[in-house]
Amino acid sequence: MGATRDDLHRIAAHVLGRRRAAVSGHFGLRASPDGVATPAYGPEPEVLRLAGAFLVREVGTQCRSMPLDGATLTELACFAGADLGADFSAGPATPPLGAVDVPLRLDAAELDGLFHWFDLGWRVLDAVTSDAAAPGRATVQLWPEHFDAASALDLGAGAGVNLGFSGGDAFCEEPYAYVGPWGPERPGDPAYWNAPFGAFVPRARAGDVADCAAFLRAGLALLAGG
Repeated sequence: MGATRDDLHRIAAHVLGRRRAAVSGHFGLRASPDGVATPAYGPEPEVLRLAGAFLVREVGTQCRSMPLDGATLTELACFAGADLGADFSAGPATPPLGAVDVPLRLDAAELDGLFHWFDLGWRVLDAVTSDAAAPGRATVQLWPEHFDAASALDLGAGAGVNLGFSGGDAFCEEPYAYVGPWGPERPGDPAYWNAPFGAFVPRARAGDVADCAAFLRAGLALLAGG
């Protein structure tokens, strides 16, 4: 999955995130039906979204699209109104621009798998963070830096936890769900805490919405008990 995921990461960061940041100062994204999207931004308003194998640009009542496969990053950025020459960073892990004039070859099945993973993650995060007994929670976003759908819960007294669904990275090539406490605490069942940052479950063992929600809630329960 590496090449398709990496190129999708570049598109999310340097086309969608970069364009939104240039207009609004914010680069967070959202999972959307069969894809990834910006929230509405700007005066028109404007939305950029990946819908299956297409990049879609909506400005006011006007909508245009272009195929992803075979396009270059330069062409996609031009279509989206994103300036690849401008300074842009979503954080230290922002993917490099790479070869901006080489046509992209994106595997349709891998794209579909990643989009469905983020959609599942979004539904799980909405359910879990909505009913979590925590003083505060962060907006669920799909971050173009780490390429994960994530939220954070402030548990009070300086404690907190990140909850997310990664598209895969150097830690785990396969997409995975994770629970990442802000501090060193790993209370309760040591078998649950199976990652350097906390706990994770790869997509192959993650199950459905209910299973993933149970995994995240188990971590929250252990942290609350500890």
